[in-house]
Amino acid sequence: MAGGDGDIPARFLFGAWGKEPIMRVLAISGSLRAASTNSALLRAAAAVAPEGVGVTLFAGLDGRGVGGLPLFNPDEDGDDEDGDPALPTVRAFRAALVAADAVVIACPEYAHGVPGALKNALDWVVASGELVDKPTALLHASPRSAYARAALAEVLTVMSARLVEEASVTIPLMGKTPDEAAAILARDDHRAALRAALSRLAMVRTGCADG
Repeated sequence: MAGGDGDIPARFLFGAWGKEPIMRVLAISGSLRAASTNSALLRAAAAVAPEGVGVTLFAGLDGRGVGGLPLFNPDEDGDDEDGDPALPTVRAFRAALVAADAVVIACPEYAHGVPGALKNALDWVVASGELVDKPTALLHASPRSAYARAALAEVLTVMSARLVEEASVTIPLMGKTPDEAAAILARDDHRAALRAALSRLAMVRTGCADG
């Protein structure tokens, strides 16, 4: 498993964590859209994170998140002296997962499934194992994403991630403009729900609750 940061810039790994958080959460958006409600949901969660929890949105080396990863090819994995991939974007993704204590994924649904860019990113860490036993929560911006949620949960379970159902929430943002989504996410009940989700994730990570 890749464990070092190699030549990955410090700003990428730690720039948005905040000052010495007790728990570091990597937020991964499965959407590549600039005005993605799933990405907005993750940013909202980061803004209301409880004390001691730092949340950073995975941006990748080029700012495109999971969209910056190449198509998974086993022939391009583990081909240097240390067994790590020669591709810097893959090294960066794996290093970010290693640095995180927990993961939060927000994912849209396409054709009753998980978007290809997100599934591709997960394929890069199946064999290397960065998600094994990693507390993971699923956030959704639409209650109509049940198929994607089930598919993503199945993939993560096969990868041995530790899914935390109590920290997985849905806030309806489907079809909303950025301004409308921002107003919905600013509501006290939604802010409280996101904060509670991160608190539950932290409890599982620290051994105070069962996932």
